[in-house]
Amino acid sequence: MGPLPRKNKVNRKIKECLSAVYGDTWTGLHDGSLKMRMERARKIINKKRKPHWDESDVVLITYADQFHSEKEKPLPTFNQFWTRWFSSVFSHVHLLPFYPWSSDDGFSVIDYYQVSPEAGEWNDIRELNRSCCLMFDFVCNHMSAKSDWFERYLRQAPGYENFFIEMDPETDLHAVTRPRALPLLTPFTMQDKSVRYLWTTFSEDQVDLNYSNPDVLLAMIDVLLTYLEHGADYVRLDAVGYMWKTPGTTCIHLEKTHQLIKLFRALADEVAPGTVIITETNVPHKDNVSYLGNGHDEAHMVYQFSLPPLVLHSLHRQDCRVLCQWAQSLSLPSTETTWFNFLASHDGIGLNPLRGLLAEDDILTLVTDLQKEGALVNWKNNPDGTRSPYELNVTWMDALGHQDDSDEERLAKFILTHVLLLTFPGVPAIYIQSILGSRNDYEGVEKHGYNRAINRKKYEQKSIEQELMTEGSLRHEIYQALSRLIVIRRGNKAFHPESMFDIRCLTPSVLRIIRSADEHEKINALFNFSDRQQIIDAGIYTGVDLISGVSVSGETLTLQPWQVMWIKK
Repeated sequence: MGPLPRKNKVNRKIKECLSAVYGDTWTGLHDGSLKMRMERARKIINKKRKPHWDESDVVLITYADQFHSEKEKPLPTFNQFWTRWFSSVFSHVHLLPFYPWSSDDGFSVIDYYQVSPEAGEWNDIRELNRSCCLMFDFVCNHMSAKSDWFERYLRQAPGYENFFIEMDPETDLHAVTRPRALPLLTPFTMQDKSVRYLWTTFSEDQVDLNYSNPDVLLAMIDVLLTYLEHGADYVRLDAVGYMWKTPGTTCIHLEKTHQLIKLFRALADEVAPGTVIITETNVPHKDNVSYLGNGHDEAHMVYQFSLPPLVLHSLHRQDCRVLCQWAQSLSLPSTETTWFNFLASHDGIGLNPLRGLLAEDDILTLVTDLQKEGALVNWKNNPDGTRSPYELNVTWMDALGHQDDSDEERLAKFILTHVLLLTFPGVPAIYIQSILGSRNDYEGVEKHGYNRAINRKKYEQKSIEQELMTEGSLRHEIYQALSRLIVIRRGNKAFHPESMFDIRCLTPSVLRIIRSADEHEKINALFNFSDRQQIIDAGIYTGVDLISGVSVSGETLTLQPWQVMWIKK
């Protein structure tokens, strides 16, 4: 008997995942509802997705309401900005949650099915999709306490009585992993005046969904398939590690969470082949990579959370050996998986991914150094009652150096780190505040009352465009330099996510990365992580530096402070 047809294999995977999570509680009625919903999705989805990633894939991370103008809503305003400034630079746009929301800048979703009316409408999303691929957020762990689903739960409406996780406040939950220094349970008053304590991992306005109820799973599958129907090429599973809860455990990375992710992938494979499932798990590296599964059945990509803080550690210490040692250990389970690489994002720079790679004293030193330069810090509670730094809140520009650095030095460090990002194997993603050359927004922190606002500033379209056009300004220089680097990267097969990758330290502060598609397509990348000249043996580095356009030859090569080179044979 030959191999099973692909469709039968996927269907069998769906059944296996459902059985592993729900057993006999998954009924024939549930099964019929799922099959009907999948069939509807197949009929609606006619978009052909890219079958595999390559060197041309570079993602822009942005809010849908990033820019505003007098005449248009933010989404059509963004589309205009995209066409003028970004459409020739990036291949994908990650639109952070653009649904109606009540807090956390979009991650407390009121209605999964609508575009926030203040931002625009689905037609604006479709218009953007004509010139790029799209990445949507699937906020699957929790939803807003102001949502219709939650209001129905509070009213004790039939069918919603088990949608959220009720917990006796006397339950021993000390082992639960906490990402915030906030209470895990929040009291809510029901229509009958009784008080229920509900699981709220992130805030009292973000109530966790109860996936032990199969009806909740069906409701969230409907959301996922709706996003695929609206054209999502990449789907980001937000805070996905916390989805399944079992009191007495850490309630993170549980086996049933992994099974649910495998189910989401199997469903996407079935109705929209080519869809990329990306897990967002801001945790130590060994836990993060577990979401790649066996390489064929779970996430296609995981966020490379260890990269940003390791790059900062290397830059501030002027020593890249820890970064190099970590990168040498990177391995993927199959060519069906790759890394989602980034430096800055809408959130802070996570510190948990450093744990296990750096000593706690070194982590605290990095935190102290950046605090002196103006960074803010968010903290988390530990099971033993202590607190630890959870993330740094700072723009990437201000995280790189000192407050008295010259703009020339800021630019050099910025380019060094972004060339590293573009050189790493995987798909690179660049946050819009970075390519705009943004600085710390302390006014935003004061106005909104939370640290993450330091890196979430929104702009009036004409004003920011004028700044980008002002020659000699830091914004102009950053935009021009980074855009050019991205275009170079996208045009060289050596940067294909699966091309050969070799990394090593030539000195404590000089890093070398070789990327090679074949013997004719090879790039040597050199990085000077120091404020001093570095002279290295140049015997094997002959060719043209793609960044400066200068030919390289001779016995030695001199790297200026913070200099980086892409030498192509």
